Amino acid sequence: MQDFGDSLVCLRSPDELYAWRDTNPFELGLVPTMGYLHQGHLSLVKRSCDENAQTIVSIFVNPTQFDMEEDLEVYPRDEERDIAALTKLGVDAVYIPTIESMYPSNFDTFVQVESLTERLEGDSRPGHFRGVATVVTKLLSAMHPGRVYFGKKDAQQLRVIQRLVEDLNISSKIIPCETVRESDGLALSSRNVYLSATERRIAPVLYKSLLKAQDSFSKGERSADRLRSIVREVLDKESLFQVDYVSLADETTLVEVKGILKKHSLLMVAVQLGDVRLLDNVELVL
Repeated sequence: MQDFGDSLVCLRSPDELYAWRDTNPFELGLVPTMGYLHQGHLSLVKRSCDENAQTIVSIFVNPTQFDMEEDLEVYPRDEERDIAALTKLGVDAVYIPTIESMYPSNFDTFVQVESLTERLEGDSRPGHFRGVATVVTKLLSAMHPGRVYFGKKDAQQLRVIQRLVEDLNISSKIIPCETVRESDGLALSSRNVYLSATERRIAPVLYKSLLKAQDSFSKGERSADRLRSIVREVLDKESLFQVDYVSLADETTLVEVKGILKKHSLLMVAVQLGDVRLLDNVELVL
């Protein structure tokens, strides 16, 4: 256990976490991250600090949610900078466990949310959500936070975690938080650092495509196929985009909408831009 002053404590193992929690049995807010913190992460941290007696941030690049085509080793990391940012915000503890402490050699238990993970990111990245669900379950069971903060950018992940806590009767409340964007609309992501100058210039088109469809929706368009087509027509104008999917789905089940929209829905898109996978979404509220 390391003390960085200003009350921030750095915990490096489950045992250190348990010991800290035993002596800090207060209302706890958790912000789970994989580090390389940006303003999107920090907005979650600020909200947690405002709403809870204490806040803990986890930083763990979770190997079980990376598939074979992703390189775990090159995921951006800057622990010193992250700790400095969290100290400035008045966070009480940061949990930075080792891979060995989270997944010892005899580890043999995983958590799987079924139907919600069979499509979209689950189809494109096999095993990804099993890794997410497992590590989130481990964090919640170790910390027992009252509130847990997630951004809305990863819409499918958010719904998987909401279903997880509901199905397993976990008492933690999941708090969805608005996506934080650059001035040109690009959703903040740690992986954006890998965009080239040309790719960074093109990347905001992703959000613009969603906004164009959302604008058509606000003017009365209710055809699911037409709304998907509006997004794809914008994306197809940029040859560097490799479109994985354009989805218009029920906001709860993530089942694709057919025909006419009759309830709240999520318009989601995923593209590959160079070495970076970009995700974004907007809500269509009836």
